[in-house]
Amino acid sequence: MSNKTKIDISNSKRPPTSEISVFDEYNKERTFPITGELPLTIYVDKKEIVTLMTLGHYPEALVIGYLRNQGIINNIDQLKSVHVDWSVNTAAVTTNGLDLAKVDNKLKHKVVTSGCGQGTTFSGVMDDLKDKKIIRKTTKQSTIYHLLKLLHDKNEIYRKSGAVHGCALCDDNKILDFVEDVGRHNAVDAIAGHMWLDNIEGEGKIFYTTGRLTSEMVIKVAQMNISTLLSRSGITEMGLNVAINTQVTLLGRAKGKHFLVYNGKDNIVFDAMPDPRPDGASDIWKRR
Repeated sequence: MSNKTKIDISNSKRPPTSEISVFDEYNKERTFPITGELPLTIYVDKKEIVTLMTLGHYPEALVIGYLRNQGIINNIDQLKSVHVDWSVNTAAVTTNGLDLAKVDNKLKHKVVTSGCGQGTTFSGVMDDLKDKKIIRKTTKQSTIYHLLKLLHDKNEIYRKSGAVHGCALCDDNKILDFVEDVGRHNAVDAIAGHMWLDNIEGEGKIFYTTGRLTSEMVIKVAQMNISTLLSRSGITEMGLNVAINTQVTLLGRAKGKHFLVYNGKDNIVFDAMPDPRPDGASDIWKRR
């Protein structure tokens, strides 16, 4: 992880994924990788904020992104240092004079959401998004297919253990960042942290997640000013409502050559529509 800011930041390493012995449906013993999961307690100016369960691959970025997406830190210049110590499973954040009274108020008023791993969004964050409108960007269908192929090749931990979520930040035909973690919220927060640390703007980018398109996921993408959200999973009604309000283009059930546009169809350029003919029925189709 690069750090183009002036923050004093650690570069902690976590233990690699371990392997265990399991038995399959044929009663045959196999060696199978198991996803590691560690608690990480965040302290801001010595005040305990939250404990996240994480793979721990990008803990500093996760911490920064969490504080950003929960509205606790509004600008990266507010941060002085972020130090992660896995010997005690803590992240010590020092700020440049953050008002802890305001932090206390945010911690008292929160909404429990449907998300895995973290599942908490402070009510003030949703209030801040009421009048937010994302700058629209057109996306080619061919670009979506290209990114889905690249992302399929990226899901390394998921294919090995099947117990994680992946998120990616994309720019046209490129994947700028990819993170896997035990929860999609951790993964999106880590990317949000990377974006701040690397001075990457969200305008015009595409965000991919393996998880459901819930209200919390759309809120976080909108906070990062990202115009297009793509998922291989489905959607919730609240997620759709937030997308409509913030003008985030929403695509789900995206896999292979298939996707569904839930919001922002006018922002999709259909330049690579698949052949609608059923497999093996091309001759019959021609005669119609």
